Amino acid sequence: MASGTTAPPPPASLPRIVAASLIGTTIEWYDFFLYGSAAALVFNKLFFPDSDPLVGTLLSFLTYAVGFAARPLGALVFGHYGDRLGRKKLLVLSLLLMGGATFAIGLLPTHATVGTAAPVLLTVLRLVQGFALGGEWGGAVLLVSEHGDARRRGFWASWPQTGAPAGQLLATGVLSLLTATLSDDAFGTWGWRIPFLLSGVLVLVGLWIRLSVDESPVFKEARERAEARRDDAQEKLPLVSVLRHHWRDVLVAMGARMAENISYYVITAFILVYATTSAGVSKQTALNAVLIGSAVHFAVIPAWGALSDRVGRRPVYLLGAAGVGLWMFPFFTLVDTGSFGYLILAVTVGLVLHGAMYAPQAAFFAEMFATRMRYSGASIGAQFASVAAGAPAPLIATALLKDYGDSTPIALYVIAAAVLTLIAVGLGRETRHRDLAQADGEDGETPATSPAAEARTV
Repeated sequence: MASGTTAPPPPASLPRIVAASLIGTTIEWYDFFLYGSAAALVFNKLFFPDSDPLVGTLLSFLTYAVGFAARPLGALVFGHYGDRLGRKKLLVLSLLLMGGATFAIGLLPTHATVGTAAPVLLTVLRLVQGFALGGEWGGAVLLVSEHGDARRRGFWASWPQTGAPAGQLLATGVLSLLTATLSDDAFGTWGWRIPFLLSGVLVLVGLWIRLSVDESPVFKEARERAEARRDDAQEKLPLVSVLRHHWRDVLVAMGARMAENISYYVITAFILVYATTSAGVSKQTALNAVLIGSAVHFAVIPAWGALSDRVGRRPVYLLGAAGVGLWMFPFFTLVDTGSFGYLILAVTVGLVLHGAMYAPQAAFFAEMFATRMRYSGASIGAQFASVAAGAPAPLIATALLKDYGDSTPIALYVIAAAVLTLIAVGLGRETRHRDLAQADGEDGETPATSPAAEARTV
């Protein structure tokens, strides 16, 4: 095979790669979201029992936010070694770390048993979760993006993105089932541990599938080219190359994450607090609404990804950002009614609009960066933004509710994030026609699309 070219994968290969990435990301997001739901429902009582309810919830969400603080470190470490050693090895490691930490949370003693050591241990395990997830996302979407064909990259790369709603669906579904079948006392005493311990079984399944896939052909060819010309200086320090050649793309990616990340955690995590404390909705009803909304979210993400293959990544992303911003006031108005039907409508429409940002994000970020620094670039852009966006979102929303007593400041907070995303994506470059298999430029820049590659994408 000539250098710089990549044969398309066999027909059965790409679906298998997509399945491996999807199942792995579903398990990892199940672990991550399970913590967020438990933080909203029971951790305030189990680990911070001396605080009043909203303060306890704030402290619980603070440990939730700590996980996000570890995600940039995970992005740096996993990105560095993912660009040097390959995508597959690092994805296996991230799954083991995430699953092990989640299983251990299910075994933790509570404040009533060991006192202040309980929230400390909880925080440490949350840090491990965040570190693992910081490396998971970039590797999973790149493994699919670098295997797939350019014409449908947005569609195929959006499937690992469905791991987020699938994980949310699984985590919320398990919690919903337990809260429906157990008394509040039983759930608070031992029932909450079951979904965390279940993670151990899921990880074994995910490992079996993830170990069966091949390394990215695009990565392997890039490494072979570097070895052939004895020039791997950039490969040794991918972070330095990213900051030198792709700093604008990193800023665009970070800005693009603001509305996507903040809106998602307000709609799926904070809503469990708001609906139960301000709208008088039972936690079972709130969980069921998120469950239904997540199912629709899962279904629409591939459709948005396919649309981005036709019209471009930026138009679909901009539509989602504008839509989420415009939906926030109607969202809280519907939740305030206390009606289950209106609550479903509020969550579902919000998640459909969120999907318009989340679906093209995988291909959009992958196409921004050159192969030898792609894992680092995509991970850094995505995960550093999460510290300012997703990490404090439930915390800020809960604090605003505590201080102002209504939803107006929270809606304005999400709208401000939407404006930031509109500016960032508006300033970014369209990437739909990038050929990931084409040789990297000598300076590390992602090269312009060749006429042949552009013809294949039309």
